[in-house]
Amino acid sequence: MLSYLLMIIFLIPLCFLNNCWWLVHSLMFLSSFVFMIFIYSYADLNMISYFFGVDFFSFSLILLSFWICSLMITASGSVYLSMYHSNFFVFIILFLLIMLYCSFSSLSLLSFYIFFESSLIPTLLLILGWGYQPERLQAGIYLIFYTLVASLPLLLVLFKIYSFSYTLYFPLLFDFGSYYFMFYVFIILAFLVKMPMFLVHLWLPKAHVEAPISGSMILAGVLLKLGGYGIFRVMKVITYLGVKFNYLWLSLGLFGGVIVSFICFRQVDLKSLIAYSSVAHMSMVIGGLMTMNWWGCMGSLSLMIGHGLCSSGLFCLSNIIYERLGSRSLLINKGMMNLMPSMSLWWFLLSSSNMTAPPSLNLLGELMLLNKIMSWSSFMFLVLILLSFFSAVYTLYMYSYSQHGVFYSGIYTCSLGYLREYHLLLLHWLPLNILCLKGEYFYF
Repeated sequence: MLSYLLMIIFLIPLCFLNNCWWLVHSLMFLSSFVFMIFIYSYADLNMISYFFGVDFFSFSLILLSFWICSLMITASGSVYLSMYHSNFFVFIILFLLIMLYCSFSSLSLLSFYIFFESSLIPTLLLILGWGYQPERLQAGIYLIFYTLVASLPLLLVLFKIYSFSYTLYFPLLFDFGSYYFMFYVFIILAFLVKMPMFLVHLWLPKAHVEAPISGSMILAGVLLKLGGYGIFRVMKVITYLGVKFNYLWLSLGLFGGVIVSFICFRQVDLKSLIAYSSVAHMSMVIGGLMTMNWWGCMGSLSLMIGHGLCSSGLFCLSNIIYERLGSRSLLINKGMMNLMPSMSLWWFLLSSSNMTAPPSLNLLGELMLLNKIMSWSSFMFLVLILLSFFSAVYTLYMYSYSQHGVFYSGIYTCSLGYLREYHLLLLHWLPLNILCLKGEYFYF
């Protein structure tokens, strides 16, 4: 584990050399592939070093972090071309990657908590430094306060667990039984806000709309998955209480997903629509994790990875249009099929993955989750029908509104896509649909 960590740390000095943007970029892709080659498919912890080790839940998410961080640099060509502190920008991405790598591979709850919180700092700097509108300050404050206020009780709970069991090492944790209800709420609240669950989701659309493309990609791609991973890890401590009270979060998450789908219908901002659709997808993940069942957890993992790639790709598409027209409003971004016909294919491919069409990984995850949530309570079929139907509706609304129709008469000139952009979209779409062939990895 430390060898990969050192690999990323040694990239940091390269950031501050002139003209090393593409070198760092290529080396990050190389490290992604090196990490990918040493894949482990069994459930035990492996690659254990002092504080770090992976099982395949964390392995998949670390690989996703590597991949999305590499693609963030590809997507941020405008930062490089305008020379807007591009060296510092790459440094922040590498710092963020280190934090994510450490939090996914931590073997102790406390180190996981520390890295989980530290990933906020580079994200905040990305939003404040390279965001577009003046409201980015407010978005940053939303992000910090929502996540910090929810996470502080978790820290207190960790101290309490330590005073009881004298360890915070994952494999040695045990079930606390019916300790007391607030203990359970505090331990899970931090992760539910990070996911985010409906009612505590307001920071997400704010942060997404104000963030630069790289900020949106890492938020949608990896940072939301920290919440799901955290729930998966701490469920061991609260199994007894979970059996009693998980129905609260499960039903609130799924009903919230349906309500958020309604919110999606009336968005006119492209980024805002994609951000709210993330909340709807994550509600399914919360449902799967709260069943505390192997299929539910594996379905959540595959949906998290599928959503990470798909959502990140959609943000890239909305940014490509934003760079051309200077607006993300659906009222102005009409009829793009007339101006960028080949880009419409990518809109179609990623939108279809977003509404869980085969052969995307989202389909695999959603089938497992439908199966699991239905076996938990057959009454949930109504909510699941609505969720699946509405996800198709708002995705079609986004696709048809942005691609069809008469384009806005104020458009003066519009370049077709660059090779860099098509390459970026291919690297989102290909793993998303190829991984479906490796379904047994999630099912075993």
